[in-house]
Amino acid sequence: MRTSDFHFDLPEELIAQSPPEKRGDSRMLALQRSTGECELKKFSDFPSYLKQGDCLILNNTKVLNARIYGRKNAEAGSTGALIEILLLNPIGGSFQEWKAFLKPAKRVKENSVIHLVRNPEDKDFHEDSFTLLSKEDDGSVRLRFSSPDFDMLQEKYGHVPLPPYIRREDINEDKTRYQTVFASAPGAVAAPTAGLHFTQEVLNSIKAKGIETGELTLHVGAGTFKPVSVENLEEHKMHSEFYIMPERTAELINRTKRNGGRVIAVGTTAVRTIESCANEDGSVRAGSGSTEIFMYPPAKPKTVDMLLTNFHLPESTLIMLVCCFAEREKVLAAYKLAVEEKFRFFSYGDCMLLH
Repeated sequence: MRTSDFHFDLPEELIAQSPPEKRGDSRMLALQRSTGECELKKFSDFPSYLKQGDCLILNNTKVLNARIYGRKNAEAGSTGALIEILLLNPIGGSFQEWKAFLKPAKRVKENSVIHLVRNPEDKDFHEDSFTLLSKEDDGSVRLRFSSPDFDMLQEKYGHVPLPPYIRREDINEDKTRYQTVFASAPGAVAAPTAGLHFTQEVLNSIKAKGIETGELTLHVGAGTFKPVSVENLEEHKMHSEFYIMPERTAELINRTKRNGGRVIAVGTTAVRTIESCANEDGSVRAGSGSTEIFMYPPAKPKTVDMLLTNFHLPESTLIMLVCCFAEREKVLAAYKLAVEEKFRFFSYGDCMLLH
């Protein structure tokens, strides 16, 4: 397969810049995997596609306030150049030292001390800072905060790391809306966006139907937005993300498969975790680690039977993964219909069910 095989035309005005007024008020395109038939639904119809004996698997990762701003050479009575920090992952089990991206990185030398500011317009001198420890070959840096109190730094200086295609600064509402209602494990720098549609009421209604839910963790990294820069997919280097498959969730998936039920994954991140833990017979094993799994046709999922996901970028690894659940032509036809029907795309957009 080639990268250009996954291209589609997307009008920029369909890229959602804000969440729907009320959580769960999204539209849903339901694609029948075998026939390619599409139904235009609302997300509130999602539970009707599930039946007793199925299990629903959710990613409980919690998005960090991973965007922070600082000023170079900030001293009392003066302001320096603005530096934007995107935290990627903590180093060494502590939340004081981090791998991160800086913008602009070229203007910050190793051992520089950058003082934190509350927002890009803030010119006040603040005592809290970070030291740039080193620059890495992949363009990232290692930095160390002056304070070990990461919760305080998050609260005082942290901003919601909205994706690059949301062309506005974060607002207070994003702190709850760019977070799932079941988020509990801090560590992501991007939301598992299919989960953003769920309310507690919807989860309760699914439970009332006799459908068990299980949780796993995959900390979504900034690499999820990395474009595929090669035409031959076999040459693409996939980003790595940390996952946890709990024993209880593995047992639930295996019991569901044995009893003839279906495994429904909420989001591509849940798929990546489940399929990283899958055995050839479709059973899964508990465990944790880093996954670089890259799913694209003609690969097929070993364990996951249904997928709820948002609409993804053209030529992205995410739409390639979706095309493992149904033939590429059927998925692209569904995307064409979504564009014609003016569905909202990407993180704050509408969703798609492959069943």
